[in-house]
Amino acid sequence: MLFWQDYAMLAAFDAATVQALLRDRRLGREVPAGARKPYPERLSDWAMVEAHSMLELEPPRHTRLRGLVLRAFTSRRIAALRPDIEQVTADLLATLPREPFDLIPAFCAQLPVRIIARLLGVPEQMWPDLLRWSNTMVAMYQAGRSRAIEDAANQASQEFTTFLRGYIDQRRSDPRDDLITHLIAAEEDGEKLSPDELIATCILLLNAGHEATVHSLGNAVKCLLEHGTNTALLGPDHIAATVEELLRFDPPLHMFTRFANEDIALGDFTLMKGDEVALMLGAAGRDPALFDAPGTFNPTRTAKPHVAFGGGLHFCVGAPLARLELHVALPALFAHLPNMALAEPPRYANTYHFHKLDRLMIAPRAGSPK
Repeated sequence: MLFWQDYAMLAAFDAATVQALLRDRRLGREVPAGARKPYPERLSDWAMVEAHSMLELEPPRHTRLRGLVLRAFTSRRIAALRPDIEQVTADLLATLPREPFDLIPAFCAQLPVRIIARLLGVPEQMWPDLLRWSNTMVAMYQAGRSRAIEDAANQASQEFTTFLRGYIDQRRSDPRDDLITHLIAAEEDGEKLSPDELIATCILLLNAGHEATVHSLGNAVKCLLEHGTNTALLGPDHIAATVEELLRFDPPLHMFTRFANEDIALGDFTLMKGDEVALMLGAAGRDPALFDAPGTFNPTRTAKPHVAFGGGLHFCVGAPLARLELHVALPALFAHLPNMALAEPPRYANTYHFHKLDRLMIAPRAGSPK
């Protein structure tokens, strides 16, 4: 444990401590009542979404919401998306430029948002709006956000909420085989999701599911190209292990934070009730106490648990979908552009939670399919 002076909080870096704290029920995502500051009226639309987001809640509300979501967001439903992922991937690959281009907007950002649109059942052609709303709202999670960022996020929340409220009403009268319909129908102990909970859950599934996959894809392609990885390691027998090593080595999130619900002794430090602690997910994946040569990218290493998707009560519900997208998209991309190379050194963005690239310029190179 170290004290992070820039943000005035304790931070855990080693894998054992990070994994333990992710599962420690004395810590939670919900801001303790005494430390909670009300949002100003100008952020009322954003505040409504946050108030019903299971990402920010603890039991018993979190237990109820997550249980209802998992009843609709089943492993069978995720597995059934493979043909959609294959089709969207192929469609995007067919439109890639012949000259050097930025892979993030051309491919990495579009694939997950289009798949989430299909999963939810909203019109896929709305993906530019969904992407704009998502990016604008997610900007609220960075340190030092400005008034302009807050106002834009509230406007995006209002637009997204208005659209979903109308679309959910349509699905109540015209049910389909999509996630929104199944979320409407999901019931546990006689309780269903309220309209506001439904809206917040759909927004969370888009924002969290989309952002993590965009950065996982971008970081993965960068890593594979920088290391000259043999594409045989993207084959059916190896892709699962390669993806897990990519997630360990270059995860989509630097960190996640938790609040102490009571005083907690952590070695030489004490977390006081209400204190925030940073769990450094990226550092935990490079812990030499758990991984041999942790700074080396090695897709053939023996797999060990990592925390790229968090852990405990708040383990990412979209992790299986993100993994499936990586399993499909990476082999397809490298098969389509077998001679691609980095056109310039990749640049990481200066962001707080997310570990992402500003851009990823790719040179298709001669010999790649046109």
